[in-house]
Amino acid sequence: MRDALSQIEGNHHGIVLTTDNKGAVNGLATDGDIRRRLLEGGTLDEPIGSCANRTFVWETPATSRESLIKKLDHRIRFIPILDKDRRLVGVVSREHLPVQLEEAVYARSRSPVRISFGGGGSDLTHYFSEISGAVINTTVSLYSHATLRVRNDSKILLSSRDLGQTLEAEDLSTALNQVGCFGLLQAILKAISPDFGFELYLHSDFPMKSGLGGSAVVSSAVLGCFNQFRRDKWDMHELAELAYQAERLHLGVAGGWQDQYATVFGGFNFMEFRMDQNIVHPLRIHPDTLLELEESLLLCDTGTTHESGDIHEDQRREMQQDDVRILVRNNVELSYRMRNLLLRGRLLEFGHALDEAWQTKRRLSSKISNTRLDAVYDGAMRNGALGGKLLGAGGGGFFLFYVPPFYKHQLMSHLEATGLKVQPFRFEQEGLRAWTVREGRNHIEMDSK
Repeated sequence: MRDALSQIEGNHHGIVLTTDNKGAVNGLATDGDIRRRLLEGGTLDEPIGSCANRTFVWETPATSRESLIKKLDHRIRFIPILDKDRRLVGVVSREHLPVQLEEAVYARSRSPVRISFGGGGSDLTHYFSEISGAVINTTVSLYSHATLRVRNDSKILLSSRDLGQTLEAEDLSTALNQVGCFGLLQAILKAISPDFGFELYLHSDFPMKSGLGGSAVVSSAVLGCFNQFRRDKWDMHELAELAYQAERLHLGVAGGWQDQYATVFGGFNFMEFRMDQNIVHPLRIHPDTLLELEESLLLCDTGTTHESGDIHEDQRREMQQDDVRILVRNNVELSYRMRNLLLRGRLLEFGHALDEAWQTKRRLSSKISNTRLDAVYDGAMRNGALGGKLLGAGGGGFFLFYVPPFYKHQLMSHLEATGLKVQPFRFEQEGLRAWTVREGRNHIEMDSK
């Protein structure tokens, strides 16, 4: 006990631990335990084990900080940390509670697609370079999903379920120079130039080239993941601009600006485009109006894809003609009117305005519609739709129809009878969402099972 008192004096905890001949901790003694033994007639030459507490409180390395803090707050001054063999691996006290170290994390994100109602063509830079453009759109509950994991080396792995392909490279430079179907992702990597190796996994709830702004949605999801590893995070405008930069400047695909802003910002927005700045105006539409509009819209997959870049290039050429520029200007004015109709809750007029938007849009380029798409639209109008439009650049993808409540079943039955798929959806008020997850609480635990 004399030696134990010396140890207690030196360690400032008021406690010593006892062990068996194999090094397993089997008791704990305090200076108070020693005093009580001396008062009972013991001597300082007795073994410390004669007064050690065999039922002391101890914990394992897996014990949560929350549990340790609660025990220290409940009259316990010192907690030994013992391994499975009861060997000492650490101590915890009020004065010595180790700082929690950062664990490995991975980032996840999802970004929604948009459906556009009016103003198409006016979000092209070559149009609003001379006169301002405006569009109205909203995001819906179909997403691109991304997961990003940082590696300890410079290797890069890209895996896309949409493409059914994987790209592997030793470093960023090698990844950027590989030839294949990962052009969009390579353009994003060129725009942001990450200085670490990583694994990136992607999948989407919608088909490629569907007219829902899918490439911008994928770009947004990817950027959202990388943003989680930045100290100086990009804001929403910067994310939209980076997505545009990657697709339009680096990849060289022609197109407008609304897709990138829509998926990043989310919700119902009225957007104005000028050379000095793009402005996103969130719309405060009455909840009852939103619910009724959601129930009155049908999203229909035509089963055909389109190349939006080719159509936008054709529109760029057509835009040189005065009559086409007048049509786009009419579309801009219509988008202002559609905004006001939604804010006032005048949905029947909004439905008719969709038809007006489609009739204007299909005249912007000969590539926007064709005989089959015209037949789909005309059939929908004969079976209850008040209006609708082909989403995106045109040429295929999804039709959006407005239908009054008592004709909705008729229209759905007609579309399905002609082999078309009606896609359920809900309005999505949130845009890009990104977050980080500790690997030790998810991925690694699953690997160990």
